[in-house]
Amino acid sequence: MEHFSQVLLLLGVAVSVVVAFNRFHIPSSLGYLLVGLILGPHTLGPVIDIPQIKSLAEFGIVFLLFTIGLNFSLPQIHALRHQVLGLGTGQVLFTTVIVGLVAWWAGLTPVAAFVVGAVFAQSSTTIIGKQLAEQGEENSRHGKLGLAMSVFQDVTAVPFVVVIPVLGMAVGAELVLGALGWALTKALLAFGLVFFVGRWLLRPVFHFIAERRSAEIFTLTVLLVALLSAWTTESLGLSLAFGAFLAGMVLGETEFRHQVESTVRPFRDVLLGLFFIGIGMLFDPASLPSIWHWALIGAIVLLVSKTLLVSAMVRKTGTDRLTAWRTGLLLAVGGEFGFALLAIALAANVIDVFLGQIALTSVLFSMIAGPFIIRYNHAIASRLTRDMPQVGDSGTSPTLQPGTSAQLEGHVIIFGYGRIGQSVAHLLDAESIPYIALDLDSARVRQAHAAGEPVFYGDATDRSMLDLLGLDRARLVIISHDDVAASLKILEYLRVARPELPVMVRTRDESRVAELQKAGATEVVPETLEAGLMIASQSLLLLDVSPSQVMQRIQEQRSGKYRLIREFFRGDTLTETGTNGGEDHLRSFEISPDCKSIGKQLAELYLGGATVTAIVRCGERRVMPPSDTRIAANDVLVIYGSLEELQLAERTILYK
Repeated sequence: MEHFSQVLLLLGVAVSVVVAFNRFHIPSSLGYLLVGLILGPHTLGPVIDIPQIKSLAEFGIVFLLFTIGLNFSLPQIHALRHQVLGLGTGQVLFTTVIVGLVAWWAGLTPVAAFVVGAVFAQSSTTIIGKQLAEQGEENSRHGKLGLAMSVFQDVTAVPFVVVIPVLGMAVGAELVLGALGWALTKALLAFGLVFFVGRWLLRPVFHFIAERRSAEIFTLTVLLVALLSAWTTESLGLSLAFGAFLAGMVLGETEFRHQVESTVRPFRDVLLGLFFIGIGMLFDPASLPSIWHWALIGAIVLLVSKTLLVSAMVRKTGTDRLTAWRTGLLLAVGGEFGFALLAIALAANVIDVFLGQIALTSVLFSMIAGPFIIRYNHAIASRLTRDMPQVGDSGTSPTLQPGTSAQLEGHVIIFGYGRIGQSVAHLLDAESIPYIALDLDSARVRQAHAAGEPVFYGDATDRSMLDLLGLDRARLVIISHDDVAASLKILEYLRVARPELPVMVRTRDESRVAELQKAGATEVVPETLEAGLMIASQSLLLLDVSPSQVMQRIQEQRSGKYRLIREFFRGDTLTETGTNGGEDHLRSFEISPDCKSIGKQLAELYLGGATVTAIVRCGERRVMPPSDTRIAANDVLVIYGSLEELQLAERTILYK
């Protein structure tokens, strides 16, 4: 209980500041920095000095990298290998060289200039990941590319951790190269241990844990896996965060990814807050009068050089200009790993304290500006690309510009131009119904646009992009991609902008139908149900059922929200502790000879919203029995409804 009052003070100040920042729509990471400044040793007032909390805060980065790894499976990394590996390495290398040359030209020694360049080359995965998550852009193209490059910076920082202490010693190049080679060997060993062993082991482990149906055990297992992976890489002399990222990548390929992310998120958010508070405590306002101008110049050099460098490198890969600029703006912010490199350089006497304070303040200034730059990355990038050509720019995807939809009236807006979106568009074109489509696959957009189709590159979750589509004149919106999170975001905006506009949404199955309809979708078309309906209709035709009768059955199912094909037994995969409790499904109840419901009519049973769809009596199945049917011993009642309704039916029939 020694530090209990300090913990209460820390929590009280943190809650007050973050609530105030949220009210004024200021990123919460800046609020935590202010809390650290208020409670730090360099300002008047109370000082928080709890070593255990500072140690605990380091795990904020561990869990952040773990959740980021969940969204970067090996196939995704393999698809981005040319961009991420080449761009990540190139960004760190060129930033270190360019900034180092500028610092050398400004009068620093070559060794000190190298350290400043290495510090400025780092970007904050913490700020980037947290801010993108708050904005809902973590799965966007620029978000994934920026996060992947930022994560890869942590890997490229390993050589700096080895080289910087050696620079403070009078040693030969052989020792530097030997230490660097050994560090890279350990990185490969860590990758093999965590990734390949984990890939073989984690899926069966989580299947075993899931079968226990205990949220407590599942949470403990997630924490164990994340921290064990972090400990493995840390034991090899690498960062804790690197191992957590590898473990997240492994779990990202399993069916447990979303549940794992939901489980770890509370731990991540709290520990990240503590981490930012710790950074705020490093800042010394008393040193500002003598160094603020140098720190400001350093922050500008850091932000501008990285934005220009990353944008140019990403653009060279054939990515469109808007995405290139947005990626550059994400990576412009300085990184917390830069603080670690500074601490190593100061401990090795590679740089002096005065230069260290300037570099630290420069990075801190950039981290303060970073959340705002990331929040408004689209607006800034749009201004920088106002002169972007529409077509003919080598490798550039046609991008929607103001006035593109000015000639459209009564048109259809299609979000997602994959196989389904293109099928819909071609049928609309055959009926001479105008349409306009958005997609994030630049190659697909470029090919379709070259073929004369009104398809443009753009993020449909961006409200400013939606306003360019002639929303006020559209007749219908079709969301044909299967990203439910993006669909919900689009529906949220459409419900405010044009609540009367019909919206048709595609989804993979019926699990999210109710949620999408509640969000404002006029019609939700589940792929699995439509596929089942088509197979059933073709089967009926092959069985010589008349086409008119088949069409009637199909229309009945669609108007009844696919009731017959939604009625199915889910087996043991759905339980009361599952995540699908709000969905409708079937359950059968056998009437025992001593059941009190024997002799009652179906109409006398209170089943809430559930309905009896069939009775099996003496081996004979009676579909949709009349309400005056009386229950007999050994009957099997088949009931359709939600989990809550089925629980009520079970109590009513079997126990009353």
